[in-house]
Order: sequence, then C-alpha cells, then structure tokens
Amino acid sequence: MASGDVIHTPVRSTETLPYGAALTASGRISSTRPLGDPFDGPPFKESELIRLDDTLTDAIRATHVRFSVYIGDAVDPAAETDALFPTTPDAENSVLLAVYPNQRSIEIRSGRQAADRATDRVAQLGVTAALASFGQGNLIDGITSAVRVMANAIVAP
Repeated sequence: MASGDVIHTPVRSTETLPYGAALTASGRISSTRPLGDPFDGPPFKESELIRLDDTLTDAIRATHVRFSVYIGDAVDPAAETDALFPTTPDAENSVLLAVYPNQRSIEIRSGRQAADRATDRVAQLGVTAALASFGQGNLIDGITSAVRVMANAIVAP
C-alpha cells in the first residue's frame, strides 16, 4: 500500500480574488460588496464574514442544498428576489435568503429540487429566527440564525 500526502491545489489563485473575497476550504469563493456605494472595504468585520461562511458551509453539508445570502436594497424586494434567484449557483437545488434592511423585508426562495424540503414552513422558521437579531440591529446574527434554523428543519436526502 502506498502512502503519502494528497495535495489539493485550488482551481483559482487567491492572488486574483477581489478585495473582500476569500477562497474557502470547500473551494467556494466567499465575497461581499456594497451595492450602489463606492467600494471602501467590506461592510462586515472579518470575524462576521467567517461566521457567515462557516454557517453556510455547515448548512450546505448537512442538507445537500446550496444556501445563498443576498443583502441589498430594492424598490420591490419580492420582484428583485424573483429576478435574482435564477442567477444563484445551483438554483434548482438551492435556497436564497434575501435581506433588504432599508425595506425591512426578508425574502426566501427555493429551487425545484429543494422545494419539497425547503417548504413555506421552513422559510417561516428562518424568518422568525432572524427577526429578534434584526430588531437589535444585528444583521449577521439574524442571517446566521435563519440559515441554521432552516438547515436544521431541512432533512438531508
């Protein structure tokens, strides 16, 4: 039997990633950027971004459903989310949690393959989990709570 180390090289070099982006251990690129404002650095602390990335990674691994988060501003949050959802990675087997702080709106969409597990009840649990933290002005805590609760309510296949 042979022995040795397996070395995985990332598909993309970390030097070419934009500011505010990181290549995660799972190979995903995690990034954040404010929309409509001049880019002067990420809107969240590094520790908050790491916590969000860990939460998303754990949820994806536990459920085999791709979770995505969008934070933005829109005149019509529902229409914006409907337009955004098909552009998310693996949209057919994913859940999008879209948060619009200025409109005080949370929109959740799920793809066809995930819809039987990511039901309206699961989405409502996620919204309820987020509300307490959002009410205290803690956006990342609310998002991570929502993703964790929804992932716990979704049964992996």
